[in-house]
Amino acid sequence: MAKKRERCDRSSPESRKLIDEIVHGTFVKEGTMVALPTCFPGVTVQIPIDESRITALDVTPDGIVYGGTSGARTHLFVGMLHGITGIVFDMGAVDGANHCAAMCCCGSKFVACVNGPDGGRLIARKLQGLPFDLLQEWGFGRPPLDDLGQPVAGERIVHAVADLTRERVTGVTEQHLFAVDVAESKVSVVGEIAGRGRLAVGSRGGVFGPSGERGLWRFDPETGQLSPAAELPSGRWADEGTAWARDNRSGLLYTAEADGRLFSFSEEDGFSGELGRTRLSPVGPMAVTHDGRVFGFCGSEISRMFCYDPSDGKLADIGVAASVFQRRRYGYVFGDAVTGRDGEIVFGENDNAGHLWLYFPRIK
Repeated sequence: MAKKRERCDRSSPESRKLIDEIVHGTFVKEGTMVALPTCFPGVTVQIPIDESRITALDVTPDGIVYGGTSGARTHLFVGMLHGITGIVFDMGAVDGANHCAAMCCCGSKFVACVNGPDGGRLIARKLQGLPFDLLQEWGFGRPPLDDLGQPVAGERIVHAVADLTRERVTGVTEQHLFAVDVAESKVSVVGEIAGRGRLAVGSRGGVFGPSGERGLWRFDPETGQLSPAAELPSGRWADEGTAWARDNRSGLLYTAEADGRLFSFSEEDGFSGELGRTRLSPVGPMAVTHDGRVFGFCGSEISRMFCYDPSDGKLADIGVAASVFQRRRYGYVFGDAVTGRDGEIVFGENDNAGHLWLYFPRIK
């Protein structure tokens, strides 16, 4: 005889709170999210399911998004999201690579930092021009990728960023700092430094990275000078470094420690006090829209979006990512974020069959 199933007491305060959370608070509560597959729907094939974890993004000044994937193989792609386009185009897989650590758009080229069994390599290619429209005839080629070699033989690349001039790339391997003159395709090792996490470009153009338990170093791409910069605020900072978001209007940086406490940083004034604390931790990718609001994801496995609004100093939970347009999809893990041309936030989904997610914030 089957065991009688016990009924849940939905009248208790705990049950009512749980039901309210499931019904009203689980998925995105404001703004609009659209999940784009990594293809031109109906025309090209999506990046294979186990090669499509999006872990690196960057965007050109005219709003074209470039990215790289991780998994069984690394693919590099371009997303054309404005005008009569709406396409994510797979530019091809990188032989011998299974992880993309960074994507940097510089001048007329992009530089992708990829890793494989033999260490990290730099891959470059000319940027894709923006077509007038894709309503009728269209065509994209896949010219060969330029392999610029390994910054440091046998070492994996941790992260890299383009400087404000978009003429140079600064990056870190496991034990070294390196620089790339993009126009000349010249790679040089600056010095020894342990790559512990993501890099960020400050308000005066300096490149910052984590050092030791609570320190930051600063590298000046113009002079080549490397120096200690600042001490992180008191808190529990993750061993793998920090997440960063940059306000491109002011140069202000945002970061968070391992328990979800959010801070801002400028080269002029240093770190702020605690701005707020996210509902979950750790804090993952985040970006700043044109009005100064910070949007990002927090938590592991099933991440939730948050928003920090500097105009009122409030940090709000927005919910789990969900797209209901064309095809319903839920997003749980994200690898990188950039701000699009019109203020939309673009997130790369770090999951099998990863999509490019566009988030259009609520207009204030």
